[in-house]
Amino acid sequence: MRLPSLYRSRTGGSPRIGSARALFNFIGQPAHPPRADISTLARERGERHPPAHVGYPLLPVCTAPSKSELAGGKLLVDRPAEGVVRLTISNPEKRNALDHPILDAIVEALADLNSPGSGARCVIVTGANGMFSAGYEIGEVTNGSFEDEAERLVAHPFTEAIEALESFPAPTLAALPGHTIGGGLELALACDLRLAADEAKLGMPPAKLGLVYSHTGIRRFIDAIGATRTRELFLLGSYIDAGTALDWGLVNRACPAQNVEEVSLALAREMAGNAPLSQVGNKRVISALLAAEASLPDELAAELIALRRSSFASRDLHEGITAFAEKRPPRWRGE
Repeated sequence: MRLPSLYRSRTGGSPRIGSARALFNFIGQPAHPPRADISTLARERGERHPPAHVGYPLLPVCTAPSKSELAGGKLLVDRPAEGVVRLTISNPEKRNALDHPILDAIVEALADLNSPGSGARCVIVTGANGMFSAGYEIGEVTNGSFEDEAERLVAHPFTEAIEALESFPAPTLAALPGHTIGGGLELALACDLRLAADEAKLGMPPAKLGLVYSHTGIRRFIDAIGATRTRELFLLGSYIDAGTALDWGLVNRACPAQNVEEVSLALAREMAGNAPLSQVGNKRVISALLAAEASLPDELAAELIALRRSSFASRDLHEGITAFAEKRPPRWRGE
């Protein structure tokens, strides 16, 4: 399939056409009819066993409704093309901040799509209202509760949503129509490919808030853009534009905001149309190799988790969030 000549890619492609508030970030389908599964097809081909890791249908047959809503309407699910399912974050009052219902709904939706008969060969994750996500929502955290809630914040469902995206067997694509900040950026990074609007800003502001980010999250950035760019992104804490993100390899494509939907669907259709066993198998190989490189001794992992947890109980985090809410420079104390 030929993609529309409306985007630019890191490796070339068509010429570029056209050229926030950030929150604190980390950051039921109906029954389907019987259908041929991988084991049946393998037997028909004379194969003794299908690949053990593939739990993904070859011949999609889906009777699911074309549109549905989860998390009280804050996560929209639709099927814009054959084999393509789109999850749209829609939390306009909070600039698409990721609250617990949205994160739980992402996990639920991906579990349903990973079941036999779902017909999902590619999943798009995007945002409504001109932006992807302002990050993890902490509006319910009250003054004086940071230390008491540190454990809950460390173990919140954001990790589960990230892992559900990373482990989903079919290709995934993050379509970023606008600003993508903190936890929103890590959520996008958990997808296989990323497409950003030219006008989008991307950033990781933990340093502006007094937060130590998770070592698993930072590892994802190192895998994508290397240690040098990861240091720049986290230690400066400033935002970068889509062009810079494209140069760094943080996104794979960039296009004008008005073309994000069209280009994302073209990319998704192409991935959905490729050989399913190849797509699932190649993704599995890539994931396994990255996981092997990122393994840490238990003692070191425990140390990094404790370091992160200590930041939640720090005065600097309380000050960083308070200063952000009051729109003033923070007064750091280093404690």
